[in-house]
Amino acid sequence: MKAVVYEKFGGPIGIATIPDPTPHDDGAVIRVQASGICRSDWHGWQGHDPDIATFPHVPGHELAGTVEAVGKAVRNWKPGERVTIPFVSGCGSCPECRSGNQQVCDHQYQPGFSGWGSFAEFVAIRYADTNLVRLPDEVDFVTAASLGCRFGTSFRAVVAQGALRRDEWISIHGCGGVGLSAIMIAAAMGARVIAIDIDDAVLALAASLGAEVVINAASVADVVARIHETTGRGAHVSIDALGSVATCTESILCLRKGGRHVQVGLLVGKDVSPRIPMTAVVANELRILGSHGVQAHKYSELLAMIVDGALDPRRIVGKTVALEDAPAELMGMGKFGNTGITVIDRF
Repeated sequence: MKAVVYEKFGGPIGIATIPDPTPHDDGAVIRVQASGICRSDWHGWQGHDPDIATFPHVPGHELAGTVEAVGKAVRNWKPGERVTIPFVSGCGSCPECRSGNQQVCDHQYQPGFSGWGSFAEFVAIRYADTNLVRLPDEVDFVTAASLGCRFGTSFRAVVAQGALRRDEWISIHGCGGVGLSAIMIAAAMGARVIAIDIDDAVLALAASLGAEVVINAASVADVVARIHETTGRGAHVSIDALGSVATCTESILCLRKGGRHVQVGLLVGKDVSPRIPMTAVVANELRILGSHGVQAHKYSELLAMIVDGALDPRRIVGKTVALEDAPAELMGMGKFGNTGITVIDRF
C-alpha cells in the first residue's frame, strides 16, 4: 500500500510503498477513505509523543473508511461497513474502560502513535468491538474524519468536562481546529461564546460559526480584563485550545468564581510545565480539568447533532488534499495561521 512515512523525528517525510496491514485477533483493518491532518501528528513527528518508539512510522489518527478485514475474535463488525473511530482505542477490560472512560484507558491504542496510522490506503486498529463507530448514511467520510481529534475532543471538553449550560459564557483561547469545533458545539448548546486568537481572518470565521464576541489577543492589551468587562463577572467555562503558558494562564484568570478551566491544547517544549495562578484557583474556587479525546459510546450524541443539522463540521474543513500532498501539509503544521481542517480524501 501507499503511505506517508518518516524514518526519524524531524526527518524527511515522503510517500512509500509498505506492506498491507493484517488485523490483530481483536482488531480490524480499515480501508481509509478520509484522514484529517492534525497538529498532534506534527507533534508526533517532532518527537513529542513517547508512544512513537519504532521506525519507519506512518502518522495519522483521524480516520473514516470501510472495514476491509476483521480479526477472528471480532464479533460486531464485518467487511464493507462504514466506520470511524476515536483516536484513543480503549482495551475494554481495564478499570477505566469498565467505568466507561475508554478515552483514558490504561492500555490504550492510538493509530498514528502506538502503531502505524491512517496516512495510508489501509490502517490496522485494535479493540474493534469496543471502539469502532458505525457511520449514519447522512455523514460522509470527510465529515467523519474531522471528528476524531478535533470535534470529538471538543465535544467532551465542552459538554462533559466543562459541563457547559445554556446562556453561560464560555471563552475559547485559540481558534484552530479544536477551538473552532468548540465554538460550534457551544453555540449549538445555546451558550454565549467568546473567541480569542491573533488572526483576524480566523476570528471572522469564529464569528460566522457562532462566537458572539471575538478578541484579537495581538491587539488587546489585557485579554483577561476584556473578558471580565464583557461578561460582567468572568466566563463560566474557559478552554485553552492552543496550549501555551499565556493561553493557559489567561484561560484560568478570565473565569468567574466557581468557573471551570479545561485544558485541551498540548503544552510542549519550554511551556510543558506552566506556572498555574494557584492563588486565583484557591481564592475563587476554580476547577482545573483536563480533556483527552472522547469515548466511542459517546459518538452517537455527536453524530445525532450532525444528522439533525445542529452541527455542520464541513464548515471548518478548509481544504481536502491527496495523499501525495500530505507530507508538505504535515511539515507545515508547525506554523500557525492555517484556517480550518485539512483532510486527505484521495488515496
